[in-house]
Amino acid sequence: MAPPLQPPRRFREASGPSRRSLLAGVAALGALGAAGCSRVPTAAATGGGDLLDRLRAAGVVRLGIAGEIPFGYIDRNGDLTGEAPELAKVVFKRLGVDRVQPVPTEFGSLIPGLNSQQFDVVAAGMYVTPERCEQVIFADPDYQMPDAFVVRKGNPKGLHDYGDAFRKGARIATGTGYAQIEHAVEAGYRRSDILIVPDQVAGLNAVEAGRVDLFTATAVTSRMVVRTSSTTEVTKPFTPIVDGEPQLAGGAFAFRPTETKLRDAFNTELRELKKSGEVFRILRPFGFSKAEMTELTAKELCGG
Repeated sequence: MAPPLQPPRRFREASGPSRRSLLAGVAALGALGAAGCSRVPTAAATGGGDLLDRLRAAGVVRLGIAGEIPFGYIDRNGDLTGEAPELAKVVFKRLGVDRVQPVPTEFGSLIPGLNSQQFDVVAAGMYVTPERCEQVIFADPDYQMPDAFVVRKGNPKGLHDYGDAFRKGARIATGTGYAQIEHAVEAGYRRSDILIVPDQVAGLNAVEAGRVDLFTATAVTSRMVVRTSSTTEVTKPFTPIVDGEPQLAGGAFAFRPTETKLRDAFNTELRELKKSGEVFRILRPFGFSKAEMTELTAKELCGG
């Protein structure tokens, strides 16, 4: 992984701190949360686990976040926010759990951290993929999302999708653990050709400095990160091609495989919030459009 780069001051003040400041500012809280948890199996022998009952009794759920705007992060006031934490606050309140507690980690450590019981649920806008479905169980997606590129102003190389980028020899960057790594590899890139940066701010810096021709991420991430940049822009969103087919992508909450009761209860509340339009109301302030709301299911995206 590339070493963390210092984010530009303007972005941190406009939208929240970098992942580095998140980890520095909240690591103690996460450590206390993990230390205070007796790491015993959360599932009963049968019946899909008892974690929901224990969360109700404790009155708090620990959310694994990755410090990524707009999905889950600590803002400049020190408050937990982002599309996933804000949605989690509403869903868990309806489930009888009044408080949420952030546990920050790197994106690539979210699934290992979940399965080692460092936190109770991943609340980081994580894409549902067949590979991840072998390690965790997902709620149904709360959003669907195309990809987009951050490029220099005017898009001088005319980069519109991964095929364009590969054919034109564009230097490419994306984030640690991002699904866009696989999308680029599918188009012909070698993994060793892809610059992996810690977060979207580092990706923006790489484009601005001319180290790469593009940074690829979700369309909403790309839109958010260029808001205060005078030298970059976002390409039109596009759907990547995987195995010759358009790749539908949806982000969702992840749970330990033993905790089907909690996942199913979460899904029940999520469906009601989708029907009422509440999900869009919660996600809209974080740059999501109505077109990015979804009725996709985890089963569809897991390939089952």
